[in-house]
Amino acid sequence: MDSGVAQPFTFTPGVSLMVLVKDQDELDRYWDALTSDPDKEQCGWLEDKYGISWQIAPENLSELLARPQGFDNMLKMKKLIIDDF
Repeated sequence: MDSGVAQPFTFTPGVSLMVLVKDQDELDRYWDALTSDPDKEQCGWLEDKYGISWQIAPENLSELLARPQGFDNMLKMKKLIIDDF
């Protein structure tokens, strides 16, 4: 993609980067720095200004999802809110 020649492809959510964070403050910092389009946010996923998809998630996401209604609660979120699991 680092070329002066037009390329017939772009970034897609098929390739993404994941950032595991320790707490809500760290999650918020990454989220605020990277997100660019609220319509492309869901369940901890966002798209940056270059069209790259990111997942910003707590290190203990598997534990949060194992809570009663954890998965259903996540489906209602854009940015993950740890206390809302």
